[in-house]
Amino acid sequence: MHVAGFVFSPRLVPTLVYIPLLVLLLSLGNWQLDRGEEKRERLAARAEAFRAPVVDLTDTPAALASHEYRRARAQGEYDVAHQFYLDNQIDDDRVGYRVLTPFRLADRDHAVLVDRGFIPIVDGRDTLPAPPPVTASEQVTGQIGRGPSVGLKLGEPSDTPGQWPRRVQYMDMEYMAEALPYPLADFLLLERSLSTDTTARAGVRAAWRFGPERHDGYAFQWFSLAAALTLIWLIVNTHRVANKEDRPQ
Repeated sequence: MHVAGFVFSPRLVPTLVYIPLLVLLLSLGNWQLDRGEEKRERLAARAEAFRAPVVDLTDTPAALASHEYRRARAQGEYDVAHQFYLDNQIDDDRVGYRVLTPFRLADRDHAVLVDRGFIPIVDGRDTLPAPPPVTASEQVTGQIGRGPSVGLKLGEPSDTPGQWPRRVQYMDMEYMAEALPYPLADFLLLERSLSTDTTARAGVRAAWRFGPERHDGYAFQWFSLAAALTLIWLIVNTHRVANKEDRPQ
């Protein structure tokens, strides 16, 4: 192809390098766009759940699949004799545990697991710190969720089997349900105020380190690299055609 004294003639080696790199960069850009859209959809679902009426777990059976992100309250009492310490947690640059305490529902035969917050490791890992005291009130409020996620589940859930409090290395609701002498709901209740604004901010902050806009920015970077790669490929494969008067006599 000739344009204004230049000829575009794709060569084999640059083209073989260009095509797979272009496909990779475009794929990464599209993946980031998909991730951003997924987060927007999940944020919309959370916002809808935040606006929904508060679920009374004492009267209404709830499940993670149908009630995730919903605000909830419950009447009953904490079972302080059976508590789990979720290991490898960090809060304000301190290493420690999340305290997960079963809350036995009033007039029902099962319990919900309540995330009561963070406690740091004090005297080393050989001794578990004392759990925070339970409140005198027999009501707990919070948000229904699935708890901290884990990429790979390596080894057994607990390295202190048969002991209470029991240290667990990752969230495993089935394991924790089997360890208790009563049925356990399949979700975690994150203890906090029922204020819609407070719960919404806390829920979003706990969900991701950054929002969908960051993925849009990453996608723009990948597409910009694809454009730059294409420009380089065009320049490498474009040559100036010498005119007759430019040729040596």
